[in-house]
Formats: sequence, C-alpha cells, structure tokens
Amino acid sequence: MLKKLITVVLILIITFVLTVFTQVGGVVFLIALLFHRFIKRKLSNRWLRYTASLFLFLALYLMAVFIFVPILAKPFGRVPLPMFERDHVKPVTILTCLLNRNYVRPELKIITMQVAAHMNKQYPGTVLNYLDANFPFVDEFPLWPHLSHDDGRKLDLSFLYTDVSTGEPSSEVPSFIGYGVCEEPKPGEENRPAFCAQQGYWQYSFMSGIVSQSRKAELVFDPSRTKSMINNFVRQSGIGKILIEPHLKSRLRLTSRKIRLHGCQAVRHDDHIHIQLR
Repeated sequence: MLKKLITVVLILIITFVLTVFTQVGGVVFLIALLFHRFIKRKLSNRWLRYTASLFLFLALYLMAVFIFVPILAKPFGRVPLPMFERDHVKPVTILTCLLNRNYVRPELKIITMQVAAHMNKQYPGTVLNYLDANFPFVDEFPLWPHLSHDDGRKLDLSFLYTDVSTGEPSSEVPSFIGYGVCEEPKPGEENRPAFCAQQGYWQYSFMSGIVSQSRKAELVFDPSRTKSMINNFVRQSGIGKILIEPHLKSRLRLTSRKIRLHGCQAVRHDDHIHIQLR
C-alpha cells in the first residue's frame, strides 16, 4: 500500500513540474504512462523498461512540440516564433522553444519580424534574439517566473552587442539564457537595482547572481543598435508598452511614453527589454 502511495505521489509531482515548466509536458507524461504497462510486459529487465519508457516519453514530447502544439495553439490565438534563425529573428537558446515558451499573438510575431527587417536595412546582419514569450494555451496560465507573460501579448528581447575582439556588431549575447548579464548603472545614473534591494526585493537582481558573467568582457552593450531597435518597436502602433531600466532609458535618451517603469516586484530590465501589445 505504501509503495503504491509513493508511486502516485511521484507521478503527481512529476506531472506538476512538467506542467509548470512546459505546460504540455504533464499531459504527455501521463500518456506515456499508459504505454508503460505494455513495455513492462514486453521487457523483463527493470532498467531496460525504464529506459524504454524514458525514450517513449521524449519521442512523444518532441512530437507534441514540433507537430501538435503549433496546430492546437492556433485556436487560442497564438503562433510560435521561429525555432531557428529566420528573417533575422531567433531564440537565444533552443530550450525556449523546447519548453514551449516561444508563443505569441500573430500580431506580435508580425511586428517582431517587421522590426527585424527595419533593423537590417539600417544595420545589415542584425539578428533579434528573443528570450521568453508565452505558453501556447490558455490566458492567465503563468509562465514561471514571470508575472505577466500569460496571454500571448508579451515578449522579452535581448539587447544588441559588439564583439570586443573584432569591434564588429555581434548576433550573440553574453548570457546562455539571455538573462542575468546586466548593463549596470554608471555613477550618477539612477540605480533602481540598488533601491529595490534596499526595499527587500531579493528577486530583483537574482538572475545576475547565478548566471555566469564570463562573457561580459567579450560582448559589450551596443547603445546605437539597441536604441534603434527600441525606437523601431516604439513606432509600431500595435505596441503599447516597453520596459527597460530607468538608467538605460536616460542614457539612450528614450523619450516615448510607451517606455514605462516597472515595479520592484518584477526583475531588473538592464539585461533585456520587455515589449507587449496594446
């Protein structure tokens, strides 16, 4: 009885974790469990059974991500951003797509592609690297750890950088996940990260404390291209709000009312910008 109870609890925990981090992984896991009994009858070796079940889950999950989820997301008004570079837009990491965190409203995808096209007219070869977007299904389903990426209307984008070794614009970013390597306030600039830390908001700068800073000296913030990218989004009538740290707004002389201040309950925005539809 105890063994069965432990098994049920483990199944519930795994289902919960996969659902929180991928939205659909929990369902795929439960479907894979249905086949486990068949595998158990066919394979006598315990480790072979579990290995076969793991590969079955991964195969079903990848089928869902690449085939079924994009189709099923359409009725929910969401489409995937490119999984690989297309029209100068790509994810910082393929994990974003494998975890189904790359879905947006069709209008936001069109705007992002248009801005990428505009940027390439001004700065040929520029690539827009996107970070987290939204899950494919259901409004108000939280995209942990974000507070607002829950309706297909939001998207985080990396800053643009220059390769120190060549002096040329780069399509790479200094963080392997896009977050956590920050363009810190300079002396005399408003230091909101320090203010929020003093107010007790430990999560505000959490990512910068756990993400490697090893590439920060190799790729430096490109103010000209980053400012141009932000202003290109500002000019899009469908964009209602852009979030960036106050010290960068002042440094880049960004004046649009669309560029807003976020609260200390969020996370710092001097490693990326947040854009959202009206």
